[in-house]
Amino acid sequence: MPIFQPFTISIRSDQMAVRSALKDVLSGLGPLELGSEEAGTVELVLAEALNNVVEHAYTDTETVGDISIACSHERDGLHVQITDQGKAMPNGTPPLGQPAEVDVEFDDLPEGGFGWFLIKDLAKDVSYERVGSENQLSIRLAVAIPTSDAGKSPS
Repeated sequence: MPIFQPFTISIRSDQMAVRSALKDVLSGLGPLELGSEEAGTVELVLAEALNNVVEHAYTDTETVGDISIACSHERDGLHVQITDQGKAMPNGTPPLGQPAEVDVEFDDLPEGGFGWFLIKDLAKDVSYERVGSENQLSIRLAVAIPTSDAGKSPS
């Protein structure tokens, strides 16, 4: 039996909608009784992924599209699928997610390049697929079953 009913949140591709969606997702995950560290990890990974969609999939400032965030919890953790109809990732794959070079002069520090590293470092599994005109990013995070439910057998 799942800890919570799977849910989906749909938003428009803008920064304010992302902020609102993060609050809604964390609220929906309430039954998981996330500690501050787990909640912070979930929020950071989703913020990076959603901001990437807004900034890169929907790059034309005239184009605002839909983003769907589906959440479910299984024995192996929290599963999140982010779907959009924006531009495909270059070469059909997400960036490698290598740490950016920070041992440089202040003026030479990179402006970006940390997001995919954080996503891949904090998530257990990350996969991307372009299906027709849709981007599908799947992320699995190691989120434990609350201790109050850990001993219960599935129905």
